[in-house]
Amino acid sequence: MGKSGRSKAPPPSSSVFTFGSPPSCSPPPSSVPASASLGVALRMWDFAQCDPKRCTGQRLARKGLMSAMPLKQPFKGIVLSPNGTRAVSPADGDVLARKGLSVIDCSWARLQEIPFSQMRSGEHRLLPFLVAVNPVNYGKPSKLSCAEAAAACLYICGRYDAAKTVMGAFGWG
Repeated sequence: MGKSGRSKAPPPSSSVFTFGSPPSCSPPPSSVPASASLGVALRMWDFAQCDPKRCTGQRLARKGLMSAMPLKQPFKGIVLSPNGTRAVSPADGDVLARKGLSVIDCSWARLQEIPFSQMRSGEHRLLPFLVAVNPVNYGKPSKLSCAEAAAACLYICGRYDAAKTVMGAFGWG
């Protein structure tokens, strides 16, 4: 019971959309590297602007689900970027499968500091309208974390189990 005498009820489960398929889908066994279990390469350009304790990109990298790459390294897969001109769609599934997915790990508050001109390679894409569920930007439209953005792209392109694995790394995912 809270101070007002009322108990705090948990939010209804129907208000939170979760990625993935039916509950039979389980996380990868510990004997198999997590990155191999996704079946698609996940990369990120990390600008070290986030709080390391809250950075979803760094957490995914520590778990072996995503790898960081230097700014000058070319990437020919799908790049989730605010400079995209088209939204990611199921038609991007082939590029995703062959060349992978990259996110730009930066703070939304410091977006103007990012040298987008140096990240011209790859297929730059936008995400459709989505609302964040991460603890930092909860409820804010289009302010997704790297993990949410990557999982959304994977899900849209038909990689449901990979999206669930990515979001499974977080208690709120």
